[in-house]
Amino acid sequence: MLLDGKRVLVTGVLSDSSIAWGVAKLAQEQGAEVVLSSFGRAMSLTGRAAKRLPSTPEIVELDVTNTDDLAALADRLGGRLDGVLHAIGFAPETCLGGNFMTASWDDVAIALQVSAYSLKALAEATLPLMPEGGSIVGLDFDARQAWPAYDWMGVAKAAFESTARYLARELGPRDVRVNLVCAGPIRTIAARSIPGFSKFEDVWAERAPLGWDVRAVEPVAKACVALLSDWFPATTGEMLHVDGGFHAVGA
Repeated sequence: MLLDGKRVLVTGVLSDSSIAWGVAKLAQEQGAEVVLSSFGRAMSLTGRAAKRLPSTPEIVELDVTNTDDLAALADRLGGRLDGVLHAIGFAPETCLGGNFMTASWDDVAIALQVSAYSLKALAEATLPLMPEGGSIVGLDFDARQAWPAYDWMGVAKAAFESTARYLARELGPRDVRVNLVCAGPIRTIAARSIPGFSKFEDVWAERAPLGWDVRAVEPVAKACVALLSDWFPATTGEMLHVDGGFHAVGA
């Protein structure tokens, strides 16, 4: 099994349709001990989703914008941590759906903190528990181009990608890898909250050389689990596309 004997923190599980839930499920099936994180009102959603996993995992409290939570995370987790899945993203409604020119800095700052800076914050908080050979994997939506309706979340994702590269540079000497999985559009709660995001679905299935199923989480989960495993020991700072090949074609 790919993750036999490993312990992995999975963030962002809100329902059993989420990519993060799919990663947690597959990680358990591949031998990992999985710990989930959540906070506030989302904790009950995470708890319900956790019960649908093969084995109900521990849930620790973590708000990535709360410095006290970040400072306490290592103690709350305890023990060793071999891998982390960053599946966290948020932007206020004013930052999405065609509001690029009208969004305020205060709202944009929230999007950048939660969706980009949090990768560095989470890495820093978990590093004391991570041995050599540890792996941090982030869920991404390729931000090398501008997407309709994605607006400031697209900017935040571009910052997220840059943050991952700088983290890869910083953590490489400690033999900790940092990689992103750029998924095609998946019909999750997060995606449904983005106005106009459904426009991507038909286009993606039509243009992706391998086709694309917006309900299929497993291909993305498999890529995440592979990167969390020891099978990519010399790969870091990478953006691995799991999008049916959409990124490779122009039209």
